[in-house]
Amino acid sequence: MPFARINELNFYFERAGTGAPLLFISGSGADLRMKPNQMDGPLPKAFDILSYDQRGLGQTSKPDVPYTMADYADDAARLMEHVGWTSAKVIGVSFGGMVAQEFVLRHPKKVERLVLACTSPGGAGGASFPFHQIEHMGREERARHMIPISDTRRDAAWAKANPEQYAQFVAFAAADPYADEPGRAMGYRRQLEARARLDTYDRLPQIECPVMIAAGRFDGIALPATQEKMVARIRGAKLQLFDGGHLFMLQDRAALPAMIAFLKE
Repeated sequence: MPFARINELNFYFERAGTGAPLLFISGSGADLRMKPNQMDGPLPKAFDILSYDQRGLGQTSKPDVPYTMADYADDAARLMEHVGWTSAKVIGVSFGGMVAQEFVLRHPKKVERLVLACTSPGGAGGASFPFHQIEHMGREERARHMIPISDTRRDAAWAKANPEQYAQFVAFAAADPYADEPGRAMGYRRQLEARARLDTYDRLPQIECPVMIAAGRFDGIALPATQEKMVARIRGAKLQLFDGGHLFMLQDRAALPAMIAFLKE
């Protein structure tokens, strides 16, 4: 299995495909063992894609110390250096989009083009849903709480009218085959702590590379209004809303092709 030793931590990563280098930075709780994922879709057909388990998650080291957004950004930079990339196109999804913001601000020469998907900048620009406030909930309770927030069309009336589909959504959102692994809950908590402290909003005008902001029209986690604020702060950025919620990349078949087309410009 491919591991990189970075800042005294072991990072699990995967690489697939051919073409221009693409760094894919995943969201909260992401684990490359959960399939299918970004390594199985159209991205490896268009790019040489590199993705990894972030610190505290998956098969990567889980130190029980405070994590910062700067730590996450520097982890990404060092991983690129480990595989010999001086620069790459970057997609950051949800929490990964937060990391990507910090990454491009700290390491601007490493980012050629950037897609920020269903994410938020914090501060005056608005924060994404505060997951740290519901961490005490059990997995099923948390899933039921988040379904109508993740996609605002999935409200109580929808759940009542679609009981079988709702039950499937709850089961999918609550499933975690690795929940009992040592350090997993702690690592996720450390990630949420760093996430809660994010604030890149005042620094967004410093971003100089081409940026696409992609989001779902019905996302109650990373609000459409927040996307409007972000695009207004980044010179030349383009905003594209898709037919979906926080999982718009899975819900709208036009999303990934649009992102790929932007990255290939």
